[in-house]
Amino acid sequence: MNRIVAALIAGFIAIMLLSSTVFVVDQRKYAVVFALGEVKDVIREPGLYFKLPPPFQNVLYLDKRILTLDTPEPERFITAEKKNILVDAYVKWRIGDPLLYFRSFGGDENPARNRMSQIVKAALNDEITKRTVREVISGQRGKVMEAILAKVSAEAKAIGVEIIDVRLKRVDYVEQINNSVYERMKSERVRVANELRSTGSADSEKIRADADKQRTVILAEAYREAEKLRGEGDAKASQIYAEAFGRNPEFYKFYRSLEAYRATFKDKGDVMVVDSSSEFFKYFKGNGSAGSAGAAKK
Repeated sequence: MNRIVAALIAGFIAIMLLSSTVFVVDQRKYAVVFALGEVKDVIREPGLYFKLPPPFQNVLYLDKRILTLDTPEPERFITAEKKNILVDAYVKWRIGDPLLYFRSFGGDENPARNRMSQIVKAALNDEITKRTVREVISGQRGKVMEAILAKVSAEAKAIGVEIIDVRLKRVDYVEQINNSVYERMKSERVRVANELRSTGSADSEKIRADADKQRTVILAEAYREAEKLRGEGDAKASQIYAEAFGRNPEFYKFYRSLEAYRATFKDKGDVMVVDSSSEFFKYFKGNGSAGSAGAAKK
């Protein structure tokens, strides 16, 4: 029984020792094999590998993928014009030399990120202080990123890091300058609007005055023409009436009496008190001439 237990224990120990001598390197990782703090080998290719069991040899894995270093908050820099701007940048990087990276940071990624942040900030400061705001924002933004990439790549190479790309996500004024720029733009727009409004009002008054003038002239011309036509019509009518009534005076008197009757008895409720022998009712008595003769005999 004791022999079986001892054999099981020995087998378990052998399996443990054997498993500690085998390790797998993933395609996304580097493997650094070191013994007693000294690096023995750096494995870059994926596969199954063997080593001595701990504590004789140990394995440390490093990330082979492209990583992103992003600033949590925009950094403030001063341009050549002594103006404060906020710059938000990010860096794409990866471990280029695992051995040098391990010697620089011991395999810990946080110190590497801190060091990279310092390098990027120094490069940004060097490039931005030499340029104006316009150049950084639009004019030479590409050149700024290229210069920063070159500086950061040179310094990062010394610590085993390969820089893939450096990009400026945001370049903007600080809040106080943004407010002053906004207020200046607002006042300029208000000035232009007031100027256009005053110009439009002046043009509107001018157009209205011209329209009133033309209206007055047109009405005057129309009234003059109407009066002229009315005068000509009245003269023609008077001429026609004179010719017609001159030929038959008695008919003229009869026509005028009819006009007077029409004007007097226009409404049914009209009442008129007149002597029946009045000249007004001359043509109600029959023959006007007979009536006149009878009245003369009386």
